[in-house]
Amino acid sequence: MLIQKFKAEQAFEKELASTKIEIQEQTLKNISWELHDNIGQLLSVVNMQLNMMKIQASDDFKSSIDETKEVVNTTVEEVRTLSKTLNSEVIQKNGLLRTVEIELERIERLKYAQTVFEIKGDYFKIPDTEEIIIFRILQEFLSNSIKYSRANTIKAFFNYHNNSLTINLEDDGVGFDTTQKTESSGLQNMASRAQMIGAHFSLTSKINEGTKLRLTHLNNTQ
Repeated sequence: MLIQKFKAEQAFEKELASTKIEIQEQTLKNISWELHDNIGQLLSVVNMQLNMMKIQASDDFKSSIDETKEVVNTTVEEVRTLSKTLNSEVIQKNGLLRTVEIELERIERLKYAQTVFEIKGDYFKIPDTEEIIIFRILQEFLSNSIKYSRANTIKAFFNYHNNSLTINLEDDGVGFDTTQKTESSGLQNMASRAQMIGAHFSLTSKINEGTKLRLTHLNNTQ
């Protein structure tokens, strides 16, 4: 009876975690649509209004309007790129590697940090649902690096082995004391997502020496 109870509790916890992730993914998808459709449309209207202003403006102000138009156009592209990384359907279409590459390109383009992306070994396909979960873990790390680390460089290494994929992310930022208890939902999300797919997850950091993430995912397709 105790064994049955334990198994039932495990199954319940797994189902609860799965439901939570499904809700989070749907929320992110809704935000993606809002960014792409509503915010993107509003920025397009701003661009049209700037075009009308340029026709009526004096030559002295036309160059300023052109500069503003350039900023608006760049913002439109960045909103579209961000919306894609929030939408799980787009992640499925692009695949894990390309989606990570797009995110690193965005970080570098916005001058948050320099990035390095290296892939080694023979690629193998991971199930779509697991790729999405892995990307969300990596996205959480990258988001925290941008917000808190003040890093100059962020590196991503993908190593494909015969029966596993090892991913290492690292930044050279300010780091933090891992011995201090934290209520960070981001760290909890990364750990719980890794557990969902049976991946080994670790996060290490040292003050003034940056932060490192290591994720090992077994290849169950062989």
